[in-house]
Amino acid sequence: MRIEAIYLHPVRLPFVGDFSHSLKKGHSAVNIVVEVVADGGTLRGYGEGAPRSYVTGESIDSAIRDIRGFTNLKRFPWDLDEMDAIRFLVAHISNGGGRNAAICALETALIDLLGKEAGKPALDYFSSSFKTNHVWYGAAIPLTGAARTTEISRFIKNRLRINRIKLKLNDNRLRNQAALKALRDVFKKNVDLKVDVNCVWDHDLAMTHLDLIRDYQVRVVEQPMMPNRPEIAEFAARLEEMKVLLMADESACTLEDIEKLLAESHYNMINIRLSKCGGIFNSLRIIQYLREKKVPFQIACQLGESGILSAAGRLIGLLCRDAVYNDGSYDEFLLKENVTTKNVSFDPGGKAGPLSAPGLGVTVSKRSLKRLSAGFRTVEIKRP
Repeated sequence: MRIEAIYLHPVRLPFVGDFSHSLKKGHSAVNIVVEVVADGGTLRGYGEGAPRSYVTGESIDSAIRDIRGFTNLKRFPWDLDEMDAIRFLVAHISNGGGRNAAICALETALIDLLGKEAGKPALDYFSSSFKTNHVWYGAAIPLTGAARTTEISRFIKNRLRINRIKLKLNDNRLRNQAALKALRDVFKKNVDLKVDVNCVWDHDLAMTHLDLIRDYQVRVVEQPMMPNRPEIAEFAARLEEMKVLLMADESACTLEDIEKLLAESHYNMINIRLSKCGGIFNSLRIIQYLREKKVPFQIACQLGESGILSAAGRLIGLLCRDAVYNDGSYDEFLLKENVTTKNVSFDPGGKAGPLSAPGLGVTVSKRSLKRLSAGFRTVEIKRP
């Protein structure tokens, strides 16, 4: 298959409401969609990355620059015939985490293209050792007031019928306590609760939350402090005494990050997100390492993924029946407009199965892609 051109489309994805967290404010997300065109334009593969400065230090401009660089590598498969060519490309991109969204965007587009050319789902290219027939997604509650937390909790419980909840917290203890109480008043004891802090606690504030973590029976605390903060040690020890898992997210973007974290023995769970971790192959490499070390992991998403990344997240979720939690496929509930013709969402209870169409399993709307990329410059990379 002859790749003839690659188009890089920055897109702004509007939310249906305010889904802010401690490091991200606003009502939309800006991602990059990669379109790979082959065989005279008869084949098109699409991938997506979510550059976030507060996660991997990336921006739309840096992602565009890096993807250009990847296509100049000798190993870039301008004539793409097998999955190993994509695997080898990713394996030979030197990376310290600062190019992970760019890698993810290009890699997922190539995987989508290859599956479409062969007429089979991308899932079929990967090992079945840990495959499952269904993913069970949890639900997330953003930073908001107690009344809105109550409203969202009732929707999740009664309409979605999900009791695996991630609650966003911030640096206001009284606000956090009110949100925890509002959620518990709705779910009572029937809830599997994680809290996601997005790095905004310091040592003293973290310690003042220990009673709330105990009283509201929180099972997992995700990334309470900024990466490389030595004071995490005391807080981690207290959580371990309470049998609460401490999950790394922004601290864990690469395998090297995770090796360091596990050597320090503070974090005992890892959050895998495709754009943060450098795409499917890099994420699976990390997951295999965690399996060998018997470290639990979650497969999650970036805030504001389109149906393309949701589909890629579904793929990796179906390859990992041993994931403790899955978060994602929120298109229907989060996005006002999508680049795909259909939302990638889940059924009641959070249940979701494979996407059976070729490639990643979604169809990109050219009209929506054009509209959502308005105001940005689309970049064309021609075959050398």
